[in-house]
Amino acid sequence: MKKSVGKILLVVIPLIISIFLLYPTYKASQLEKLKQEYLEKAKQAKNPQDSSAIIESFEKSYGEELINARANRIKLGLDLRGGMYVTLEVDVFKMIEESAIRDAIDDIFIEVLEKTKQEAKISDEDVVEIFKRNFDEIARPKKKYLSDYFDFGSESETEDKIIKKLKENAEESIEQALQVIRQRVDKYGISEPTIQKIGQRRILLELPGVTNEREMRQLIQTTARLEFKLVRNDENLVAAFYKIDEFLKKEKEISKGVPKIPTDTANKLQEIKSIDTTNRQTTPKDTNLTEQQLDTTNSGELPDTTDPYAGLSQEEKSKKYIEDHPFTTLFVTNFLPPNAERTQYQRDVRFYNASQVPKGEYDFEIFDEVWNKFESIINRKEIRALLPYDVEILRSAKPNIIKDNKGKEFKIYSFYALKREPELTGEVITDAIATYDPTTNQPIVTMSMNTDGAEKWARITGANIKKRIAIVLDNLVYSAPVVQQKIVGGNSQITGMSSPEEAKLLKIVLKAGALKAPVEIIEERIVGPSLGEDSIQKGLNSLLIAALLVLLFMIMYYSLAGVYANVAVLINVLLIIGIMAAFQGTLTLPGIAGIILTIGMAVDANVLIYERIREELEKGRSIRSAIDEGYTKALSAILDSNITTFITGLILYFFGTGPIQGFAMTLMIGILTTLFTAILISKALFQITLNMGKTNISFGQPKQVNA
Repeated sequence: MKKSVGKILLVVIPLIISIFLLYPTYKASQLEKLKQEYLEKAKQAKNPQDSSAIIESFEKSYGEELINARANRIKLGLDLRGGMYVTLEVDVFKMIEESAIRDAIDDIFIEVLEKTKQEAKISDEDVVEIFKRNFDEIARPKKKYLSDYFDFGSESETEDKIIKKLKENAEESIEQALQVIRQRVDKYGISEPTIQKIGQRRILLELPGVTNEREMRQLIQTTARLEFKLVRNDENLVAAFYKIDEFLKKEKEISKGVPKIPTDTANKLQEIKSIDTTNRQTTPKDTNLTEQQLDTTNSGELPDTTDPYAGLSQEEKSKKYIEDHPFTTLFVTNFLPPNAERTQYQRDVRFYNASQVPKGEYDFEIFDEVWNKFESIINRKEIRALLPYDVEILRSAKPNIIKDNKGKEFKIYSFYALKREPELTGEVITDAIATYDPTTNQPIVTMSMNTDGAEKWARITGANIKKRIAIVLDNLVYSAPVVQQKIVGGNSQITGMSSPEEAKLLKIVLKAGALKAPVEIIEERIVGPSLGEDSIQKGLNSLLIAALLVLLFMIMYYSLAGVYANVAVLINVLLIIGIMAAFQGTLTLPGIAGIILTIGMAVDANVLIYERIREELEKGRSIRSAIDEGYTKALSAILDSNITTFITGLILYFFGTGPIQGFAMTLMIGILTTLFTAILISKALFQITLNMGKTNISFGQPKQVNA
C-alpha cells in the first residue's frame, strides 16, 4: 500500500483542488438566494427605515462574504445569464465645443461642428481630423483661424499645437469614459461585466444579470458634472424678461416668424391658481404687488404705473396682456420682498414693463409642456444678448406633481438663473453616502470634501449667508438651499431625489467621478432572463448527453479500463471549470462547446493508449508491462494532436472576439488538463490497482492476461 501513496495523492489532490476552486461558485449561489429572501422581506416592510434595516442586516452579516464568493466563482457570460449588450459612443463633439472660448463661438464655428457631426455618423474616422478638414473648408476661407476659437494657455499657440491638444483631449475623454464607466458598473454591483474600447470612439458593454435597464441607462449616461453655483433670481433678471417681451412683441409686429405662444397658456395660468399648494416647499400668497411696493425699481427711475388696459373687461385685459407679454406669460413669477420671511412669497406677480420690477428675490415655475417653448426662446442669439451676460438658466431636476380640484395632475418645474461660472465643482468630493433625511424621511445624498474643497466651501458659504447656492448635476438643479451659516468641514447634502434607488445612483456617479465628454447609447440589446435560462438548460443538456454517451461507450468497449478513463474525464471537466473560476474566466455557450470537444479529445487520448496496450497484450506481454509500453508508445501521437490543436486555440483567442475567445479559452485549458488526466491520472489508477494485488485488468480484450 505504501507504494501506492504517491499514486493515490496524484488522483485525490486534483479532485480536492477542483472542489476547492468551485466551492465559491456554490457559496455565491447560496448567498444570492439568501439575499433574494432578504430583499423580499425588505419589500414587504411597512416603512423605509425597516426596509433599510433589513438590507443593512444582510450586508453586515453576509455582504463581504458574498463579494468574496462572487469574485472567485465561475462567471457566466451574457448568453447564459441574460442582461444588457450596449454600444456607447463618446460625444467628442461636445468636448470640442466646450474646449472653445465661449464668447468666440459663432455661426461659422457651429456650421463646422454640425457638418463634422453629420460626417462622423457614417465614418469611424478620427473626429478631430474631420473637424480640422471641415474647418479648413468652411471657416478658413472666411479668414477664421483655430486660434480665434481655442486658447489652451500658450502665447505662441500654433494651428498644429491646437489640433494636437484637441486630439489629446479627445483620447483622454475616451480613456476616462472607460475608467469612469468601469468604476460605476463595479460600484453598482454587476459581476463579470465586459467593458472594452472598439474603434475610435466607441465602448462595448456586456452586463450580465442586469434586470433594471432604465437604471442602467441612467447610470451609464449620467455625465456627473457636479457644480455649486450662486442663484441670481433677482430684479435684474426679471427686468430682462420684460425686455424680452418688448423684443418679441416688436418682432411680431414686423414679422410673423416668432414662435407662437401656446393658446392655452392663459387657461393654464388660471388653473394653477386653483391648485392646492399645501404640499409645496413654500406657500406664497396669491396676490399682486401694490403701487406702494413699486417705489424701488430696478433702473432707479420712477416706475411707469400707467395702466395700459384701463377700461377693458377682465377677459379683454387678460388677452391683451398675453399679446403684450409673449414671454413672461409662459411661466409664473413669485416675488419675495427684501427682508421678508421665506413663507411670504407673493404669488403670480405681473408687471407692465421692466421699470416696474422691484428689488427682491424671485421664484419661477413653468409647466412641463411649456418648457421647450421657453428654452427655444432663451437660446436665441438675440435673446441671450438681453439677459445678464454672466448667468445661465437651468431647470430643476424634479417637477412638483400637483393636482387641481378635479384631480387632474400637473407637472411643474422650477427654473433658476445661475452664475455661469461655478463656485466649486465635484472634483473636491471624496465620498458620498445615500441615506435618509431624519426630519423629512426623504432620500438624500451626503457628501464630504477634501481639505482644499472644505476650505473653499467654508469661504464661499461664509460670503453668501442668506443667499441661495444651487447644487447642479449635469445641468439640472437638484436643490437650491439658502446658506444659513458658514459651513466648515466640507460636509453637505443633496436633496430632491424621489426614491432610494435614485439616491443610490447619484452616490455611485459622485464617487466614480465625472465624464469629460457625454456618452450616447447607439445600440442596445436586451437578453431576457428566460432566454438566458433556456440557453443554460440547453447547454447543460448537451454537455450531459455528450458526456453520458461517451462514458457509456468507454465502459461498454473497454470494460474496467473504460471506467478508469471515465474517472479521468470527470476529473478533467472539474479541473477545467475550477481553473476558469480561479483565473476569473467567463463561461459562455461557446465555452460549453469547448468543454464538450475537450471530453471527446480526452477520450481519444485514452483510445490511443488502450489500443496500444491491447496490441502489447496480444504479443504476450504481462499486464504491467503492456500498460507501461502502451503509455510510452502512444505519448508522441497524443502530444502531436494536442499541441497542434492548442496552437489553433491560441490563434482563435488572440485574433477572435467574444464567443470565439470563450470557445478558444476553454479549449486550451481543456487540452492542458487532458494531457494531465489522460496520461498521469488514468495510469495512476492502473498502478494502484496492480499494487493492490490485482492480476488482471480488462481492456475489453477477448481474453484476460495475467501479470
